[in-house]
Amino acid sequence: MSDHYLEQLFAPRSIAVIGASERPGSLGRIAFDNLRRGGYAGELLLVNPKYQRIAGLPCFPSLSAIGRSVDLILVTTPAATVPGIIDEAGREGTKAALILSAGFGEIGDAGQMLEDRLLAVARSYRVRLLGPNCLGIMRPSLGLNATIARGMALPGSIALVSQSGAVAAALVDGAQASAIGFSNVISTGTGIDLDIGEILDYLTYDLKTRSILIYLERVRNPRRFISGLRTAARAKPVIVLKAGRHRTTAAGDGEDAAFDAVLRRCGAVRVRSYAELFSAEQLIGRGRMPRGNRLAIVSNGGGPDVIAADHTGAAGVAIAQLSPETLAALDACLPAHWTQRNPVDILGDATAARLAAALAPLLADDGVDAVLTAFSPQQVLDSKEAAQAIVDCAKASFKPVLTVWLGEGEVSAGASLAAEAKLPVFHSPESAVAAFGTLAEYRTAQELLLEVPPPLSSVAAPDLALANRIAQTAADSGRSRLTEVEIAQLLACFGIACARTEIAHTRDEVRAIAKAIGFPVAIKLLSADIEHLADVKGVRLNIRGEDGLMREYDALLARVQELRPDARLDGVTVQPMVEKRYGRRLMMGVDSQATFGRVIRFGSGGIGAELLRDQAVGLPPLNRRLAEELVSRTRAAALLLPYRHIPGADSAAVVDTLLRVSEMVCALPWLSQMEINPLIADEAGCIAVDARVSIAPAHLAADPRFTHMAIHPYPVHLEQVATLRDGQRLQLRPIRPEDAALELAFANRLSERSHYLRFFSVGRGLTPVMLARLTQIDYDRELALIALATDEDGAERLIGVARFGSSPEPHSCEFAVTVDDEWNGRGVASLLMRRLMQAAPEAGYSRMTGAVLSENAAMLKLAAHLGFRREKDDEDPGVIKVVKNLV
Repeated sequence: MSDHYLEQLFAPRSIAVIGASERPGSLGRIAFDNLRRGGYAGELLLVNPKYQRIAGLPCFPSLSAIGRSVDLILVTTPAATVPGIIDEAGREGTKAALILSAGFGEIGDAGQMLEDRLLAVARSYRVRLLGPNCLGIMRPSLGLNATIARGMALPGSIALVSQSGAVAAALVDGAQASAIGFSNVISTGTGIDLDIGEILDYLTYDLKTRSILIYLERVRNPRRFISGLRTAARAKPVIVLKAGRHRTTAAGDGEDAAFDAVLRRCGAVRVRSYAELFSAEQLIGRGRMPRGNRLAIVSNGGGPDVIAADHTGAAGVAIAQLSPETLAALDACLPAHWTQRNPVDILGDATAARLAAALAPLLADDGVDAVLTAFSPQQVLDSKEAAQAIVDCAKASFKPVLTVWLGEGEVSAGASLAAEAKLPVFHSPESAVAAFGTLAEYRTAQELLLEVPPPLSSVAAPDLALANRIAQTAADSGRSRLTEVEIAQLLACFGIACARTEIAHTRDEVRAIAKAIGFPVAIKLLSADIEHLADVKGVRLNIRGEDGLMREYDALLARVQELRPDARLDGVTVQPMVEKRYGRRLMMGVDSQATFGRVIRFGSGGIGAELLRDQAVGLPPLNRRLAEELVSRTRAAALLLPYRHIPGADSAAVVDTLLRVSEMVCALPWLSQMEINPLIADEAGCIAVDARVSIAPAHLAADPRFTHMAIHPYPVHLEQVATLRDGQRLQLRPIRPEDAALELAFANRLSERSHYLRFFSVGRGLTPVMLARLTQIDYDRELALIALATDEDGAERLIGVARFGSSPEPHSCEFAVTVDDEWNGRGVASLLMRRLMQAAPEAGYSRMTGAVLSENAAMLKLAAHLGFRREKDDEDPGVIKVVKNLV
């Protein structure tokens, strides 16, 4: 259900153009002309004290002169005037403003002060702002062109959201040539108030939008963006083009890698160019999802197939290995001198029958996830005949079929027929391969979207009390970095095996500790002033006797004195030399990104961590599926496999350690940076040999809302067993994506009246979009608690659900509760609502509201019993608003 203020912005019944003008080329004139030319059917009002009439329409001297509120004001006046205009609009009751004017934070300190004042005024009246410095919005189906663009977009089913007005204008213009239409074109500009996250919420429920394209340069509100992105991606494809992929700094690279990790966890996909936005959309929008990334390539001549194969690696696509059965079928239908492998060249004299005979076994092969056909003009086979053969084969299969038509005039008929049959059409092999790579990546992202890990995943609970004492001791000492011994203790708190570590301050202590540990040993310099010990040769390995130990110790100190005489020395650590014949050196780390908070890194260890840059980034929390996926994106994953006489490493132990690192991130908001390098893994397990940990003393307090992370974990602490008045025991817990079948069965059991009282509509059942929205929720700002009963046969049955979600009012949430008809009157609704009201303040809400039909006497009685008061709903007399302050 769309929020009312967004309806006023994106589907206004009345618009006032502030600063409307007769002067050609002015913002006010361009905006006014575009609204008229677009065919906007709502009420159009003009405001400018300099004019009495413009183009035959009356012009008001001010908003207040109109004498009533309007749905949307379109502001085109200089920046300095805008705060006053918003103040006047707020006093008149207007709740939405589209600000085309520039000259705010983008021009420096003076503009930033003006921007801050504008936002403060808007919030005081609860006026929502789109902009400033934006292109505007288009809704072609409504004839709404509230932009300063040169033309109007064609109507269609694609929503475009762009932070750049220039990019939005270019994409709309470029789409015209390909007859690509839009449901919405929304330019956010600076986006100081209404951001992309809220816009995505709106587009999720826009029936005219089939897919969403985003051009993004920055994320202002990470949690809100992720929440809106996850919500939208559950319902329709979301494809993102983000600028800044190639940065010149390590921090920039880290932010970009974190953004890619966000998209994977949110079910969206990233492309690299304008052209890929639309090619990816046409492929993903077809709805045929591959099971993997294995591609078969068919061409009617050598060359195009090789070009396609050359681009598979960069696109993350695998060339499918054909089964013996498939090869035999191809042998039977192709000339003896065919290529005998994938790509499949059916040769230049191929007929439509030969093409169809080759496609059928490829599409039937379980090792093939999709087929790409590359057609070039040949004397024997007409493009239209080829297209018909491809279309017929594609109809008989559930797998994606991508068509490439090389040339222009000779292939246009075939390309047109394929397009009419809703097959993806491309004009180069490389663009088709890139699009399939994006499709396969999208499928993976959609799977990862369903993963909802808890903050703690291990059976053995970590020692959080000791971990927090370690951090507190360091903070009390004025340190932001833990010592070697503290790090070892911290890792042990979470069950991460690490090498024994002792600290020595003198030659005698070094000798005594080494003898106690047993040779060979390693010694490492301790100094808070030296970040990279390799710069001073501060690590000495594989020391096998007392004499050698003393020589290495003396040499280490002399080297430091020579290269860094200014450095403070805190002693050395002495460790047993971890010797594993088949050990793989890995790295695990935690970083704090400015935008998305904590991220987890995994990759090759030792010097390979820096030289090879073999690292993958993931977002906490992780579960086993997510941890395995993180490992799989590195070259280090191949090192874990057995090779000839070398046994494989214990991959399960590596994943377990990643899960422990994820637990550390979730449970310890003060853990700002950590690097375990190397983590040595072999067939017997893995052990941390060296590690560095930095803490954020300002975040030592517990954080129940996990604000240091981009994704809120599954709230496992809300799981409990409850007992009804009649003694019936129920399991209460937050809903999870895998509960879709239970939720659908529950909805189908509801009577028509129960469905009407809950959804305010006649009918039964749930659409796929509704089902996804009800079961795949954002635990950061919403919650759905379900009550489960166990049938006599041991099967779980969902018998009630209570949920809350954010409302437009600050710190306020809206609730809904539904109970299986057979369980009404047994206290289920009361039980769920009490738990829901206890959980809402944890999510930052201090007020809970609900909309109840006036005829729903049972719900009104329950609300009164729970302490809710009634308020009149001015917009619908048949609805009663119930309200309760929670804190």
